[in-house]
Amino acid sequence: MKSIARSLLRAARCSPAGGLRSRSAHCGKLHRPKLVLGIETSCDDTAAAVVDEAGNVLGEALQCQREVHLKTGGIIPHVAQQLHRENIEQVVKEALSVSGVSVNELTAIATTVKPGLALSLEVGLDYSLKLVNKYQKPFIPIHHMEAHALTIRLTNQVEFPFLVLLLSGGHCILAVAQGVSDFLLLGQSIDIAPGDMLDKVARRLSLIKHPECHGMAGGKAIEHLAQTGNRQQYTFSLPMQRYRNCDFSFSGLQNLINNTIIQKEKEEGIQEGELLSCVKDIAAAVQHVVAIHIIQRTYRAMLFCIKNGILSPKHATLVVSGGVASNQYIRKGLQALANANSFAFLSPPPRLCTDNGVMIAWNGIERLRAGLGVLNSTEGIRFEPKAPLGTDISNQVEEDSIKVPKLRKI
Repeated sequence: MKSIARSLLRAARCSPAGGLRSRSAHCGKLHRPKLVLGIETSCDDTAAAVVDEAGNVLGEALQCQREVHLKTGGIIPHVAQQLHRENIEQVVKEALSVSGVSVNELTAIATTVKPGLALSLEVGLDYSLKLVNKYQKPFIPIHHMEAHALTIRLTNQVEFPFLVLLLSGGHCILAVAQGVSDFLLLGQSIDIAPGDMLDKVARRLSLIKHPECHGMAGGKAIEHLAQTGNRQQYTFSLPMQRYRNCDFSFSGLQNLINNTIIQKEKEEGIQEGELLSCVKDIAAAVQHVVAIHIIQRTYRAMLFCIKNGILSPKHATLVVSGGVASNQYIRKGLQALANANSFAFLSPPPRLCTDNGVMIAWNGIERLRAGLGVLNSTEGIRFEPKAPLGTDISNQVEEDSIKVPKLRKI
């Protein structure tokens, strides 16, 4: 484990791409722009970045722990914490070095403090507070899901309000972004997140042993195998069909899938841990039912927002972000849904859909501009493993009881 951790200490430099503005775009300015260092340690990746007020990504670094967690069969909180502790100083130094910015030149330091794994959040907050106190810089505590939601405003010209769908290994949220730190929560997963479910299904199918999936995370392995699988070989019931709200559920679906896997293992005469011959077909069926469930609930959110005047039918936008938003099958289905309902569809480039320091720094810039949550005193600041996003109006969604028209094939 220690040798693997040491081999992962090298922080990866990521050059600005996918619509991000380059540093040179701002060089002609006479005044010194506001500069924010963003630090992210909410789960299993250690990341940092420096972004200026014009949206230029001056420098960033990311230390991925995926190889370690693949070997342990999932994220073990105390292992993630130890890796964050080993990596954070080097990652922050790398981001600052690439940017050419010293800590003294920073306007503020922004750090994820909620939600996430407690042991991971603790590392990022402790390190940040030491910097803040040493250099006497303002501190901007960041809500991880708000950062995901606002990343699109770094890469695209999009005005508030917009509908945002956040899909990841830890969250599944539908909300309306009305402004910085101003969200209406329409629905969320009542149990586990889609990324978590896909990872668990991949482990149950032992996809790490599949010759085509070496080194792939669970969800990515499902997506890869599904490309050559026949989803029509298996049919899984859609969750929550009786509930006309925008909430999601994936744990019951996971149980259905596990029962199918057990049955197929009996039919093929193999033990758990061995590869099924039909693994590609199962992967395709799993990916499809997850996509349809997500699309169906998002469809209701669209109809609710238009009906209640929350979004204008002429200028409505659907933004999709988070790690699972990188799944091209799910993304294409949501794109088709947006097109059919005259919504613009936007999603950050895949590398900014997963956890990163850029989104934290950008959220810090957004909050600086709005004058929201910029602290000159860090007394009493704490990390929060669980934290809701915005004002919950999910009961109103359920009361409207909007029937979703039948979905076309995706």
